[in-house]
Amino acid sequence: MGLPVKSLIAALFASAFALTAHAEDKKPLLVYVTGPIGVDNFLKQGWEGAQRAAKELGGTARLYESPDPTTKRQNVEAAARAGADLVVTITYEFDDILAEVAKAYPNIKFLDVDACPKDPAPNVTCVGFREQEVNFLAGVEAALTSKTGTIGAIGALDIPFIHRWTDSFADGAKYAKPDIKVLNTLWVGGDNPFSDPARGQQRAVSVLSDGADRLMAAASASNTGIFASLPDFPGVLAFGVDVNQCPEAEGFILDNVEKKTDVATHATALAVIKGEAKQHTVLGLAEGGLDLTGLGPDVAASKCVIAEYPDVIAKVRQVKQDIIDGKVAVRDPLTSP
Repeated sequence: MGLPVKSLIAALFASAFALTAHAEDKKPLLVYVTGPIGVDNFLKQGWEGAQRAAKELGGTARLYESPDPTTKRQNVEAAARAGADLVVTITYEFDDILAEVAKAYPNIKFLDVDACPKDPAPNVTCVGFREQEVNFLAGVEAALTSKTGTIGAIGALDIPFIHRWTDSFADGAKYAKPDIKVLNTLWVGGDNPFSDPARGQQRAVSVLSDGADRLMAAASASNTGIFASLPDFPGVLAFGVDVNQCPEAEGFILDNVEKKTDVATHATALAVIKGEAKQHTVLGLAEGGLDLTGLGPDVAASKCVIAEYPDVIAKVRQVKQDIIDGKVAVRDPLTSP
């Protein structure tokens, strides 16, 4: 026999309530898809930010590392099929993948960190940085501390995006000292430009042999090779990137261009899950998304050589404020080559 109508209605309400409660109790799943993390501090920071966001939301974070372009796409699709509440990717290498996969999974939310597809689908949120601002400051610092009057830069790969490091570094140096000599940028290149210490070291020897005593090392994990060359050139100091790299080569790193991918990933992931994110956010000096280690509160304990130049720190801090206030205009190499 069937249930009486009242009992049936009560059962349906109870079932609906249970489903609603289950949906509300569902712990969010964040999947971070990236290339091989290894010793890449930039990718590590993004993963740390994703983990923090998941923890604060009472959810779970999973890491899908991808050794090649094919696997990157497969992992993004796998994360979507797994029902992730948010799929987080990082770097321009995922732009084309997201442009297609996001449209195929319109009910899944995607976050592209430090990059953005050309025409992002409505379910794609992007967060980027104004890297030119902080690299301009690094150039100011390099010029004000250089003893030889010659500086140089090594970039991972000759693409427009990396010129935000190399060109902006040169712009800042010339702002501080118009007569500073800036050597032509050398590029790591090769099959793995962002993680090839041997090629990084080769490029560094070449630049330093030409007289540069301040060096922007914008080559991610290839920086370890660049730093290894420094002891052979007395008086030379380099800049690290992404995190404080001064402890990795104590006494040879002047300062670091810190790109806070952990801050960007953490804050934007929370906003996306809560439905509060803009589709495209850009962080710069004003928003705290970028900074020099030397301008932070722990410079004395940072093991960075810039701690020995308090007068320079004060001057660079003023330039930073002038940039934030709009008194100093910083060219963006991506839009003004």
